[in-house]
Amino acid sequence: MVAFTLGRLTAWPTTRRLRTQLADATRQLLHDPLTGMLNRAGLLAAHATIAKSSNAQPLIVVLVDLDGFKPINDTYGHDLGDDLLIKIGDRINEVAALHGGTAARLSGDEYAALLPVRTGDWARIADTFVTMIAEPVELTVDGNPVTVTVTASVGLALVEATDAFAEVALHRADIAMYHAKHHGRNRHAVYEPGMVMPAAGHRRGPRLRDRQQLIDKATA
Repeated sequence: MVAFTLGRLTAWPTTRRLRTQLADATRQLLHDPLTGMLNRAGLLAAHATIAKSSNAQPLIVVLVDLDGFKPINDTYGHDLGDDLLIKIGDRINEVAALHGGTAARLSGDEYAALLPVRTGDWARIADTFVTMIAEPVELTVDGNPVTVTVTASVGLALVEATDAFAEVALHRADIAMYHAKHHGRNRHAVYEPGMVMPAAGHRRGPRLRDRQQLIDKATA
């Protein structure tokens, strides 16, 4: 009996270490390594949890795409670009949390959020995202302070919690976001039934997450 007890005591540190390693690995799978936000898989998991809830309510899906990020990245370098993405991610997280939701960085300069429907004033929610993101950001380049400003096009869609995440929820928010870009950027648009993508000429081409989906399908 004593030997068995001693054996279990000896095994506890190993068990704790394995559990910690498993938790760390799971976190890495669901979180963006740069910003610490949820990644696409993490947001999908959050959506799945909501959809399985016995009292699942409709959701507001928000898609945020930064305007003019590439010139800033090209001018100041990728390190500052990464710092900017982190700062913007923090702001998006704050707005999402303020409305009882969760946010993620999908890829590159594109973010998303899932919010519960607490009000019908979606325009105010969207304007909060747009306004917060457009606030100047204080960063440092080679030890020197730099102030940069980036705006965002924001798309919103009201969906049922049980709607397919990529094919319905994110797709509708994506369409709305591109309408915001098409109409001048630094603004929002709300998805309406029957709304379709603007003409292809107004799109920037495949985004990182689009290319990744193609790669995933090709290697499946």
